[in-house]
Amino acid sequence: MSTMRLITDQDDLSDEELMRELAAGHDGALGPLHSRYAGLIFGIAARSLDRPAAEEITQDVFLAVWNKANTYDPARGPVRPWILQIAHLRVLNELRRRGRRPSIVPDPDESTLGAVADDAPLPDEAAWQDFRRTAVQAAVAALPPTQREALSLAFFDDLTHEQVAAFLGLPLGTAKTRIRTGMQRLRTSLLPVVAAATVALAGSLAALGIRLQQQQTELQRENRALGVVANSSATEVRLTAAPGVPAETHVAYRTRPGADLGIMTFEHFAPAPPGAAYQAWARHDGVWRSLGVVHVDPTGYALAIVDQPEQRTPEALQVTLEPAGGSTLPTGPVVVAWPSPPAGK
Repeated sequence: MSTMRLITDQDDLSDEELMRELAAGHDGALGPLHSRYAGLIFGIAARSLDRPAAEEITQDVFLAVWNKANTYDPARGPVRPWILQIAHLRVLNELRRRGRRPSIVPDPDESTLGAVADDAPLPDEAAWQDFRRTAVQAAVAALPPTQREALSLAFFDDLTHEQVAAFLGLPLGTAKTRIRTGMQRLRTSLLPVVAAATVALAGSLAALGIRLQQQQTELQRENRALGVVANSSATEVRLTAAPGVPAETHVAYRTRPGADLGIMTFEHFAPAPPGAAYQAWARHDGVWRSLGVVHVDPTGYALAIVDQPEQRTPEALQVTLEPAGGSTLPTGPVVVAWPSPPAGK
């Protein structure tokens, strides 16, 4: 019978050992790598881009490390330059994206233009984003260097006070004082700015607030998922292939006690047949609940962040083939399951 496996503390491992652990599906190895390199990556990105973009790139880099750990080859060099190369490529891609100009295509009746979705912010929203970014940058830049450095590590790099102190070589009390004082100064300097912006942009703040809240919710969900797999108490089960499915097809389900999220990593899945889709399920107290439809990429890989019902580990998990829109109950053939599906089922 399959059992949950406790992921052990990996803070003392080398970078190369952590990458081997990560490639083997032990996602607890991501936490130490994040602690070692998040500040450095953010600094690299912030030299060329604004802080929001640098934060996003830092997160993207660790998502890439998480997803592509099995592509790291220690024979080609240490982990540090490999991670930094990912960071530099992300920065270059963002700079190229910002520098692109659309090519002119004849479209006299605007039929082509009318079919293109416009994801650009509205003028008022763009104005608010630029205003907010400029105001925050100016407020942070105006802090004394010692406070700015400590606050940036704690706020933008999400380091604990202990990690900030260790990074700066300071006593813990001194690091806490710098962070607290910097936050107080930042609040004081931004209060009149926010008040003025609220009055000036009152007409558009309601719609803008909804979009910003949605983006923030999505970002928080991703960050919480990273926290789950990087936690030393994380657990993992493996959904193995059903009879008739290639043996390498599997899913790793990772969570930790009390978490309301789980992370499912799909590997070696064949493309879903036309009109069908893979759907994940969790069973609690004999009742199957949908975890959502999952679309694998051309390599057969997918990573899905799913809700964990009742904040406890399911008694069973499975992935089935269902109609493309999904089903309310599992009706299609089982592809992978935990505990392992019995032969002949």
